[in-house]
Amino acid sequence: MAWQGVATEFLQVPAVTRTYTAACVLTTAAVLELLSPFQLYFNPHLVFRKFQVWRLVTNFLFFGPLGFSFFFNMLFVFRYCRLLEEGSFRGRTADFVFMFLFGGVLMILLGLLGSLFFLGQALTAMLVYVWSRRSPRVRVNFFGLLTFQAPFLPWALMGFSMLLGNSILVDLLGIVVGHIYYFLEDVFPNQPGGKRLLLTPGFLKLLLDAPEEDPNYLPLPEEQPGPLQQ
Repeated sequence: MAWQGVATEFLQVPAVTRTYTAACVLTTAAVLELLSPFQLYFNPHLVFRKFQVWRLVTNFLFFGPLGFSFFFNMLFVFRYCRLLEEGSFRGRTADFVFMFLFGGVLMILLGLLGSLFFLGQALTAMLVYVWSRRSPRVRVNFFGLLTFQAPFLPWALMGFSMLLGNSILVDLLGIVVGHIYYFLEDVFPNQPGGKRLLLTPGFLKLLLDAPEEDPNYLPLPEEQPGPLQQ
């Protein structure tokens, strides 16, 4: 019964958050039994010469072996992905998926400069950064230790990651990409002469978003509400 309750709650989570979180957990479970991290990490030679294109995706899904670091990352992935999807991206699933795609492509290109092999933590930092900039007045309680305004959260996470012995380059990459997205999507369009540059492809909207109702549509007479006919 407990598992049924958990499953029911999980199915109520928005689609993108549910899918990405599940993919991360399942990838880690697969590494425990079936796969090796060496089959997942980003390697340009193997991607473009050996056509192992799955590495373009799997490097964002593996957060290391089960342990404190893994659960820490999953907590922030689930929480801030969900906050974005239920908040500023509510009813805009295609735009949210496009943010993932934009961020992922940019991280891979920039990650080549730093020889970064797993970018899931960078994607998490991007999600946290975008949420924090769109929620500047929210006060965040950081594990009961510190309380501060939301825009400081990405930097607190980077400091905590450093304490765990992780490289801060991954977090910095996520913050940089998050800032680029935030600037192009929220800042530049509101500047004099600015315009929105990140346009979600129409096929994504067609696949993922509910069709908009035409305000000029006139229902047929038989579709209009009226008294019941005997």
